[in-house]
Amino acid sequence: VQLQASGGGSVQSGGSLRLSCASSGRIFSSHVMGWFRQAAGKEREFVAAIRWGTGRAYYSDSVKGRFLISRGTAENTVYLQLDKLKPDDTAIYYCGRGNGLSYSHKEYRHWGQGTQVTVSS
Repeated sequence: VQLQASGGGSVQSGGSLRLSCASSGRIFSSHVMGWFRQAAGKEREFVAAIRWGTGRAYYSDSVKGRFLISRGTAENTVYLQLDKLKPDDTAIYYCGRGNGLSYSHKEYRHWGQGTQVTVSS
């Protein structure tokens, strides 16, 4: 299974982006798809996750109310809508597939290359 993240770019503070993460293989209802980000010199941190079977979503406090995770089950793709972006959101965004909900990147697999999001003030 390979995960390919796309949709990143450079925007000004307050702007929006929509990230996509396409899976080369089927995502099953037992899986959890997670978005994480890693800023330069920092650890990879949890952003959002979604249970594939139910669609229930989870967010970090830093993005709650600004980001929205969703899924396209037919196309095995998970999305992340980023609104009201701040300079602190600047990072490489990665998606991973997990077998259960976890806020640790160590519990996810099949990381792709990620997609860069840069927010200028």
